[in-house]
Amino acid sequence: MTNPYEILGVRRDASDDQIKAAYRRRAKATHPDSGGDPAAFGRVQKAYELLLDPVRRKVFDDTGYDVELADPVDLQALIVIEKLVNELTLDEREPGSFDPLARMRSDLSEEMRKARFSKRELERHAARIEHHLERLDKRPTTDILGSMLRARIKAITTAVSETEAKIKASERACEMLYDYSYEIDAHEGEDPLVAGEEAVATLAPKREERPLWVVPAAAAQEG
Repeated sequence: MTNPYEILGVRRDASDDQIKAAYRRRAKATHPDSGGDPAAFGRVQKAYELLLDPVRRKVFDDTGYDVELADPVDLQALIVIEKLVNELTLDEREPGSFDPLARMRSDLSEEMRKARFSKRELERHAARIEHHLERLDKRPTTDILGSMLRARIKAITTAVSETEAKIKASERACEMLYDYSYEIDAHEGEDPLVAGEEAVATLAPKREERPLWVVPAAAAQEG
């Protein structure tokens, strides 16, 4: 997520006047007419508009996200998490009797497994059709069959891209949930201290370790 405060070089408690002054400096330095980067100038403008809008600024301060500045993958990941939250809202089990984070991560892992399998199948279909197309030695002037095969390859390529975007969104959602942990009630006869330690060990692995629910693409392809 792009940080508007960092873009303009102001503190989070900066006043409107300070934001305007910072904008003038950054806009002058990044303006294309002065040899600046058009993309950087655009980001400066968006950051300025966000911070001068009290509603958008409060939303950003509270959530760390803004639709105009957020990475598209982040926005898709938020949609994925929102669906998981909707499912949790409908779960009538008592809080503390189960681990909603484990359920979310399990659901994400399953979605990614299915998406990766679907991607491999689509790629196989496209390759097979491509080989059929290559073997059409003789074709009439109006190549109806060839056109249909090429259209099918194009449609499959689009589906592959959409599936890849879905996988990236789920992976990003996993990263967003990484640092959360959840306290589960100890069962009768179970030592609460031991239960708590086990929960922490399960839900908060070392940062350098890859989360178990994020399946490496290479490993998925081998499977």
